Amino acid sequence: QVQPVESGGGLVQAGGSLRLSCAASGRTFSSYVMGWFRQAPGKEREFVAAISWSGGNAYYADSVKGRFTISRDNAKNTVYLQMNTLKPEDTAVYYCGAKRYYSEYAEPLKYEYWGQGTQVTVSS
Repeated sequence: QVQPVESGGGLVQAGGSLRLSCAASGRTFSSYVMGWFRQAPGKEREFVAAISWSGGNAYYADSVKGRFTISRDNAKNTVYLQMNTLKPEDTAVYYCGAKRYYSEYAEPLKYEYWGQGTQVTVSS
């Protein structure tokens, strides 16, 4: 199993950038598909991006495509989310999740392990 821990959140002005990190404990990190989700107050958790075991495949929500990039370093047991051209509507708590199978990568209920989240606030 893995235990994700997110970091890198903060306050940034619109148009700025942030890089989130998710470090996962456990020796089987490379066996897990990793995903980033976000949840704004009063809203459901929504898919942001996911990356395959080796990092060769990545998928994005339409709302972040072209602005966000997901990547992973299996040697460091870490997955990243580079967020550029941030907008106020990107404000949310960002969560990192892990699952073993690639199917339904955008469905939060299919993820087995979650981190505690990191707050991202984008001011206008």
